[in-house]
Amino acid sequence: MAPRHIAVIGSLNVDFITRTPRMPEGGETLTANSFDTGFGGKGANQAVACARLADKDVSVAMVGCVGDDSFGADYFEALKKEGIDASKVRTLAGQKTGIANIIVEDSTGENRILLATNANHAFSEEPSEEWDMVPEEADVVVFQLEIPLPVVLHNLHKASQSGKHVILNPAPALVLPDEAYADIDTLVMNESESALMAGENKGQQSPEELAQQFLRKGVKDAVIITLGGDGLVYATSSGTSGRVAAQKVKVVDTTAAGDTFVGGYAIQRAKHSSKEFDVKRALEFATLAASKTVERKGAMAAIPMLKELNA
Repeated sequence: MAPRHIAVIGSLNVDFITRTPRMPEGGETLTANSFDTGFGGKGANQAVACARLADKDVSVAMVGCVGDDSFGADYFEALKKEGIDASKVRTLAGQKTGIANIIVEDSTGENRILLATNANHAFSEEPSEEWDMVPEEADVVVFQLEIPLPVVLHNLHKASQSGKHVILNPAPALVLPDEAYADIDTLVMNESESALMAGENKGQQSPEELAQQFLRKGVKDAVIITLGGDGLVYATSSGTSGRVAAQKVKVVDTTAAGDTFVGGYAIQRAKHSSKEFDVKRALEFATLAASKTVERKGAMAAIPMLKELNA
């Protein structure tokens, strides 16, 4: 099989990770258990997940923006070590690299994240050449919503018109214009994101009902709604649907679980032609990968290698 190419278009952040016994109350000072720094951003996390879960038949490129600070320079070295093509990551003069403050509650593994978008949002207000981010060689293109929505929508349409398989993970969730769904092949979101995107009075629908609603909106191939410990629900335009159970593991940190899942699914989508692709098998692979992530502390550092899934 000819090599396949995945491009992840999105955010690159430096993470500041604080682990705490519990969340402090308003006005309270609480001593943390630990502090660390690392590389993150949903886009970069998903690119790393793709790279670590890929075999020799799939290459991965990251597309996005960093600042001309030390964080940006360090990021290129980090991507190189992961085997990711960073030639389409732009260094923006006078800008700071994006950062994320992540607080992880040790007792539950749950996290709260505060972003400063910085270079990730440094685009012209009106469409221009700098909005064009889809590599010609890409077969599968993965998006999130940590860069400006108009830029995402522009590139969703460009990728779709170019015949690429478009995966959107709408996080952080926003209500999309109805016409955007026709540019999406696979829509991957969690339960709260699906309810928010569905709009007013849709929160009482079951995940199965919501998945069908997004197909009716125009999603071309598959809708996947992850449910944490309850697994996931999926529905496809070909009429197949169902659930995949979660792996039974001890949850330590959920920070990069969703990004690992998206990366695992994207790899399976890239590796197989439409005729060969088995959506349930791909979802089981992605679920297994995500389960390895939640057993570890950290974001990007917690994403597993392919060989760990086969162990």
